[in-house]
Amino acid sequence: MNLRPLGAALILLLVIGSCTGTPALQEPTTVVGPTAPHIDLVVYGAASLKRALDGVAQAYASVDETVTLVISTDSSAALETKIEQGAPADVFLSADTTNPQKLNDGGFATGSIVVFAGNKLTIMVPKGNPAGITSPRDLANSGVDIIAAGDAVPITKYATKLVANLAALPGYPSTFAADYSANVVSKEENVSAIVGKVELGQGDAGIVYVTDASASTKVATVDVPDAANVPALYGGVVVKASTHATEAQAFLDWLAGPGGQAVLAGFGFLAPPS
Repeated sequence: MNLRPLGAALILLLVIGSCTGTPALQEPTTVVGPTAPHIDLVVYGAASLKRALDGVAQAYASVDETVTLVISTDSSAALETKIEQGAPADVFLSADTTNPQKLNDGGFATGSIVVFAGNKLTIMVPKGNPAGITSPRDLANSGVDIIAAGDAVPITKYATKLVANLAALPGYPSTFAADYSANVVSKEENVSAIVGKVELGQGDAGIVYVTDASASTKVATVDVPDAANVPALYGGVVVKASTHATEAQAFLDWLAGPGGQAVLAGFGFLAPPS
């Protein structure tokens, strides 16, 4: 078979294509219309929200494809201080309402505080429970090593209230609160650090949020009487210095709405009071 005529025809097609400005033998090009600019929304969240916020970020990606949540977690008190010092955050999600209120009072946040979640407290002990803690009363026993957090961390404020409530219950010694304080051997930067030390057996017990304890496979829990338990409320605000205030407020509203609540409930958080 003589291939020369075929080759000549192919060359002729290429020449014609180049002369007319139309690429020869080229796949058609898909024309894409203009799209909204993509935004990285920086969210500062309480350490106890870490796992939940990973789930929130995945869920929100399907709600607004133009927004990616960039999550940073630590003690609420530490994050509040960072924002005051100019850290580039868009949204602040705290394990209390006190720290968001501080930002509002200082002019570092805009809008009202949005209460988006609730939690409760429990007592966490290492697997095997080497100290034999079976009741909150045992936290005051001699030789029990308690892992706690710094005074400014929200879990400490809740735990202090819990201890006071327990001390008022029948059957608790009058020295319960003082004995508990004497047993605190470590004050960590946030609640995640409490969990880590108890998991490693570096302490006999720690008061943490229910969601923290349920997320760990390396600990057991000791129930706290409902009459003494302390409800924890999580509040969020839009940081005033944010350059994406509209998107930040939209995310915060979604988090407090049905979509966000469904995700948070999956991680054990309670709905905020209506």
